[in-house]
Amino acid sequence: MTYPVSPYNQEGGLYHFPRMLDKIRLNLKGELDTSYLPRLGKGLDGFLCRFVGVQYDQVATLVEEGKNDAEIVAWCEENGVRRHKHDRLLFNKFVEKLGWRDEEYSQRLMDYKKDSNLSHRNDIVTFFDLIEVEEGRKP
Repeated sequence: MTYPVSPYNQEGGLYHFPRMLDKIRLNLKGELDTSYLPRLGKGLDGFLCRFVGVQYDQVATLVEEGKNDAEIVAWCEENGVRRHKHDRLLFNKFVEKLGWRDEEYSQRLMDYKKDSNLSHRNDIVTFFDLIEVEEGRKP
């Protein structure tokens, strides 16, 4: 199986941007595992799109047209909300810690860990941790 790049990868100073684009590209080539399909454009993808002020479908269309990551970020800045360095830092810290000590997402994280038979892993405290473990980048 081909996994998308890590959520820690950045484009335009934002975590997850390359991952979202990579998932779209893998899906277009038929190489994205079907387990990812129900969440495309949702979850972290949705947070990111709302943060930059664009629709996920618009981004997917740009990927389909063959635009590279930098071109898509530039398009988002022109057509969405241009975010300052401080805003990007806050977004990165938010998504990096999503699932850790928050009401709504802590329970979701526990549910996902259970579904992945990882409930015993106390070191998985964020969604980024879970992704990195599930995709083999973190033991």
